[in-house]
Amino acid sequence: MQIISEGKSRQVLSTEVENEVLVEHKDQASAYNGIKRAIIPGKGVMVNKISSILYEALESAGVSTHFIRMVSDSQQLCRKVKPIKLEFIVRNYAAGDMTQRLNIETGTKLPTPVFEICYKDDQLDDPMINESYVTALRLASDDEMAIIHNKLILTNDVLTHLFARVGIVLVDFKVEFGRDEDGNLLMCDELSPDSCRLWDAISMDSLDRDRFRYDLGKVGEAYEDVLNRLNSLK
Repeated sequence: MQIISEGKSRQVLSTEVENEVLVEHKDQASAYNGIKRAIIPGKGVMVNKISSILYEALESAGVSTHFIRMVSDSQQLCRKVKPIKLEFIVRNYAAGDMTQRLNIETGTKLPTPVFEICYKDDQLDDPMINESYVTALRLASDDEMAIIHNKLILTNDVLTHLFARVGIVLVDFKVEFGRDEDGNLLMCDELSPDSCRLWDAISMDSLDRDRFRYDLGKVGEAYEDVLNRLNSLK
């Protein structure tokens, strides 16, 4: 196996099958586009298992993803895709930079989900753009953007109800999409407390990467809590 790419929290490895890759999740935590980093023992295993559970739920609901199956505690087998240089954020509650930009109180429930598009570039700090930019930069077609929007609506519905069953509020989440060898759009990257903002439904305590971002402590314990709750559904 050879390393195809490596990011802050995972690396992608080649396999013997041309259109399949291994995604290896690492124990490294990061925030602010990698400016802040630390090792959280066991984080890679927990992220891999949580992401696998969520991808399986989405596949069952009809959302096409790059996920094939989990092959080890820290690895999952995925379809090889060419990522689109876009990040898609879905917000159900005001939190994070949204509260700063719009002066909205953290925790405000939004009457309808808010959808945001960001241009994926760490050096530019992933600036927010709109669909006119997407078209002008030829990042995705109008038809592809319509497909992605529908997938985001369904993903939000599936994950919101799934987390609600285990006493967790899905505040917001970030996903990416890529094209497989046939040009099909597949959700890629990962879904976990690294990319989802999750709050306990009773205490409203953070169960996600914000614990690392804002020095709240007990990062590993929060991820483990999320995993244990999801495992209780099996």
